[in-house]
Amino acid sequence: PPAPQEAAARFYPLHALSVANIPNSSRGKTSARSSAAPTPEGLQGRRCKLLEEDSPTAQAGRRQRQRYVTKVGKCQVNLGNIQDKKRFLSDIFTTIVDLKYRWFLFVFMMCYVVTWVVFGFIYFLDAWVRGDVWHQGDPEWQACIENVDGFVSALLLSVESQRTIGYGTRMVTANCAEGVILLIAQSIVGSMIDAMMVGCMFVKISRPKKRAQTLIFSKNCVISLRDEKLCLMFRVGDLRESHMVDAKIRAKLIKSRQTAEGEFIPLEQSELNLGYDTGEDRLFLVEPQIICHVINHHSPFWDMSAESLRREQFEIIIILEGIVEATGNPVLAAGMTCQARTSYTEDEILWGYRFEPCMSLEKGAFQVDYSRFEMTFEVQTPAASAKELQELRELEQQEHSTLSLYWDQLVQPC
Repeated sequence: PPAPQEAAARFYPLHALSVANIPNSSRGKTSARSSAAPTPEGLQGRRCKLLEEDSPTAQAGRRQRQRYVTKVGKCQVNLGNIQDKKRFLSDIFTTIVDLKYRWFLFVFMMCYVVTWVVFGFIYFLDAWVRGDVWHQGDPEWQACIENVDGFVSALLLSVESQRTIGYGTRMVTANCAEGVILLIAQSIVGSMIDAMMVGCMFVKISRPKKRAQTLIFSKNCVISLRDEKLCLMFRVGDLRESHMVDAKIRAKLIKSRQTAEGEFIPLEQSELNLGYDTGEDRLFLVEPQIICHVINHHSPFWDMSAESLRREQFEIIIILEGIVEATGNPVLAAGMTCQARTSYTEDEILWGYRFEPCMSLEKGAFQVDYSRFEMTFEVQTPAASAKELQELRELEQQEHSTLSLYWDQLVQPC
């Protein structure tokens, strides 16, 4: 059996054995060596390259790598080679709403400008064919469109008719049926454009994407003991006084792996239990809260120790969802769901740390100090995995039961 000093150093390491700060010098050297290796060609070569990047040597040698989700919650996934793009036109409303603001404003303006120019050209063509352009000022002439002597005046008539301005100098008379039909058609088209563009503008402005900017996450995860269980923890907070309604949180583990049959699965997603079976994933997010993931035999971190954490490569995606309280209308509440996201890589997990308290009682109310939101402190934490700790506890229980039985046999003759 190992000596007591060795066992203590294994399960309760000193500060020098902590993995809170990983040196970067060795990573840069290993990255330079790995980048110089030749890359195979073809599909099999790309697969081998992915497997090589997922190896422990490449994981420890990579200083910075591509994230699946950034710290601010943006997904780093670009969709390309989409063949059937007409699907976007079948849902034109969502397509317009999802556009960036510069393109959205461009489409907004072009919808009006194009209709004004098209109907202005039709007005001018009708006035030119019927001869109204050549009989300006003739009291004997029955004009179909009055005071239209060119394309500019016809364009003004189109704008005044569609926007219901009506200055009174240019108008469509009852002397021709096509003018009346044209005016009715422009009124209907203008109403449809108004309804669609105003609806898109309202939905785009009222989308609660910006609400996620006031939902903050801690920069690091910590792993330490809580109630004699090894737990992975992070902190969330809400900066606004208007709280989220029915806030729920969940976590995903993104990690590539190879199956027993040799199939390579890139970026496989697995669920991290944050208490959805006990209801602890539903938050009353009034003050900053520490979210805990208990590392048990169902957790993907069951076999991970402080030493193996250095060689792993994974990403934890945190998703916080809730209804914006400021909507007030239950009909609009279903469409005002806010989602905030962040991610943690293996380098952002501190083994053997806890978060410092950031709440205090002042003048009859609880005061939250967000300057302490990111602060952590080191605690005594076993460097072994949760599986090894469980086996150690079971071994201690067996030894205790054996000693108790032996003691009972000694006491019985007395």
